[in-house]
Amino acid sequence: MEEAVRKAAAAEIMPRFRQLGAEEIVEKNGPHDLVTVADRAAEAHLTASLTALLPGSVVVGEEAVHADPAVYEALKGDAPVWIVDPVDGTRQFVHGEAGFCTLVALARHGELLASWTYAPVLEELAVAVRGGGATVNGEVIRSGSPAPGAALAIATSHPDYTTPDQKRALLGLRTEGVRPRPCGSAGLEYLAVAKGELDAVAFSWEYAWDHAAGLLLVAEAGGTDRTLTGERYRITGGNALPFTAARDAATAEWVRSLLGAG
Repeated sequence: MEEAVRKAAAAEIMPRFRQLGAEEIVEKNGPHDLVTVADRAAEAHLTASLTALLPGSVVVGEEAVHADPAVYEALKGDAPVWIVDPVDGTRQFVHGEAGFCTLVALARHGELLASWTYAPVLEELAVAVRGGGATVNGEVIRSGSPAPGAALAIATSHPDYTTPDQKRALLGLRTEGVRPRPCGSAGLEYLAVAKGELDAVAFSWEYAWDHAAGLLLVAEAGGTDRTLTGERYRITGGNALPFTAARDAATAEWVRSLLGAG
């Protein structure tokens, strides 16, 4: 799996990094929702390699779902599902910045089994296995807990990607003891939580390709997640939003309570 993710990035993403022509960047649902030739090529590459690695499996990829929303229903089926975001942080990729990654998770019957978060420019590959812990470049990581009394650093849904209702829901984080900021690549924000470099994330959308890999990574590093009603996030959808993932259970519960006050 690690080789498959690295090969897809090496073949389809990195040769186009800082080399994109204007005609290779397309708006999907407006100026803040971009797709590039690299996104599409990397997803096609991964779809072929992942289904070959696990015969009988299917792929739910961001670009495939954009083309046919019915593809998303595979998350509720019986076959093993690869959940793929070929370039998470497309805006950063388009601007020639390092803060993007490829996200892959394996799930079955709604349960996350393993995940891979690969940031090729940063040369970081994070792997999580259900019940087996989390690593970055082979080194075990633990999220730990925030320092007592320290203000919580929280990455939130970026204003460019939020509706007025979602902005209001996140207002609860504008309080003493919290330092919220707009998120970059969701996958890299989850990685920062798993490494203990960020205290929590708070997101107002639930597409599985953005969250599945990172949520398992955080959980296996010692953290947890909570939806607005206190339940765990479900990759099959229907979550009470916003939701949070945090370094430990106490932080997750506090952030959840603040989101409910928004």
